[in-house]
Amino acid sequence: MPKLEFVRYQDSLLYRIRHSTAHIMAEAVREKFPTAKIAIGPAIDDGFYYDFDLPRPLTPEDLSGIEESMRKIIKGNHKFIQKTLSADEARKLFEDQPFKLELIDGLESGGLDEDGNPMTDKVEISTFTHDTFTDLCRGPHVESTSQINPDAIKLLTVAGAYWRGDEKRPMLQRIYGTAFTSPAELEEFLWKQEEAKKRDHRKLGKELGLFYFSDDVGPGLPLFTPKGEMLRHVMESYVRETQTRYGYQHVWTGHVVKEDLYRKSGHYDNYKDAMFPPMVDENITFRLKPMNCPSHMTLFKEMGRHSYRELPLRFAEFATLYRYEKTGELTGLTRVRSLTQDDCHTFCTPDQIGSEFLLALNLIREVLNRYRFTDYRVRLSLRGKTGKFVKDDEKWDKAESALRSSMDKAGLEYFEAEGEAAFYGPKADFIARDVLGRDWQLSTIQVDFIQPSRLGLTYIGEDGAEHTPVVIHRAVTGSTERFLGVVIEHFAGAFPVWLAPVQAVIIPIADRHLEYAHSIQIKLKAEGIRSEVDDRSERMNAKIRDAQNQKIPYMLVVGDKEMEQDQVALRLRSGENPGPIGYTDFVLRAKKDISEAK
Repeated sequence: MPKLEFVRYQDSLLYRIRHSTAHIMAEAVREKFPTAKIAIGPAIDDGFYYDFDLPRPLTPEDLSGIEESMRKIIKGNHKFIQKTLSADEARKLFEDQPFKLELIDGLESGGLDEDGNPMTDKVEISTFTHDTFTDLCRGPHVESTSQINPDAIKLLTVAGAYWRGDEKRPMLQRIYGTAFTSPAELEEFLWKQEEAKKRDHRKLGKELGLFYFSDDVGPGLPLFTPKGEMLRHVMESYVRETQTRYGYQHVWTGHVVKEDLYRKSGHYDNYKDAMFPPMVDENITFRLKPMNCPSHMTLFKEMGRHSYRELPLRFAEFATLYRYEKTGELTGLTRVRSLTQDDCHTFCTPDQIGSEFLLALNLIREVLNRYRFTDYRVRLSLRGKTGKFVKDDEKWDKAESALRSSMDKAGLEYFEAEGEAAFYGPKADFIARDVLGRDWQLSTIQVDFIQPSRLGLTYIGEDGAEHTPVVIHRAVTGSTERFLGVVIEHFAGAFPVWLAPVQAVIIPIADRHLEYAHSIQIKLKAEGIRSEVDDRSERMNAKIRDAQNQKIPYMLVVGDKEMEQDQVALRLRSGENPGPIGYTDFVLRAKKDISEAK
């Protein structure tokens, strides 16, 4: 959930219900484990959690019992009562709770709040009490437990969590749960959770034979099968062809770059933790390339003097980048260490920012629509008061003004979020919603006045003087790997016909039909339709079932009748059985299905 939306969420009744339910859960846990040490228990995007140091690991049976105790507490109609107290009073109240005592020290010094977040000033220490349970908390909460529907709560999972996220601190047990205002909302949420498990791209990736991860290669480094590579190829070819039509040119800039370039661009100071360790050769330090922009800007500079008449120049590249993500943060294809980005950097004059923004916007809209991401929002990501942002107020103000103006002129609705900008400039981030209602940040357009100046980029203006170009950073699908993971889940592996790595499988009924099956495949290949022949010695029904499980759009069964009449018996992955159809008619149908998706 974007920061601004979360702030609004904190003001909602649902947030107060979930925060209060986290306290109720902690009370139920303390009833079951009187010696439990309690840590923190906030409401989060879709529920709540609470961290505990417990005498033993929790079991599913424990969760059921805790949940039942929670319902009894809720039915007691207990009020949530707030009290303000001094640090010494708080310490006495929580004298047997070491995690709370640490939080109290932070609150007293202005260091950390009760959620472990940095504070700039000392804050008032307060507690909330309901029934027999008192917790260190700022709120907000419901007035009483009667505002919580006992039939609309559910404990979900238990996970390990280091105290304060520090692997050197104690490992706690984190119980996740959720709460809604009605049982119907809870039921819908739980259905989406189960559906998300079925659609998990890591699970489907194996079942469909698309990609694997291997300990022999290393974490976060996916290996793609022929089918997986075909998917990548189709996805990247589509974007390449589309952006070429929009006037973007493709370049190539390699995988390794001198570290000095990243020092000049500002990436080293702001991004070094995400870079792979340095490689030193003859006193030159190299880095695996984690981003393209400094290389593209260097290429612009090395191409010689540029005139304003050449601008805009649009450099696009499908480059594999390497980012040293923490092992614990790696998640299938959506968080990897090697990623292929459909990156572009447009070098333009300040007067061209609006038209170039509109060009990128139209391209992004076309591509997202092709993938059936029609429900998306745009976030204007700005600097925050803290964080790794280059200090140059004048250039930041110019970039923010230019981006905001471009979005307004394009008639784009957007919301603002502080602290989400790139370290060198503001961004327009496109957040798409998938079929399960989950948000994914996919595309981005960024305005950069800072790096071109740091790297000494110039062009000769109409006045005959040197000027620094503006660089617009643009990614349509972001990275191939992450976008593929999202797409797998969006379509549950049943890709549109144009995208499916295998569009048709030809199933011969007997060995005597093999020759005809292969002749069909050759003709389909000539028509640009990706197909396979299932020549295994399995029964026909087993082959059909396997093809449906592989979510192949078309199954073409061929036997004596089909051979005699130049036909195929068509079956669809949906289970429909249109029956015999002439080969030529099938090709027309398939091409129509493919073209309608464009």
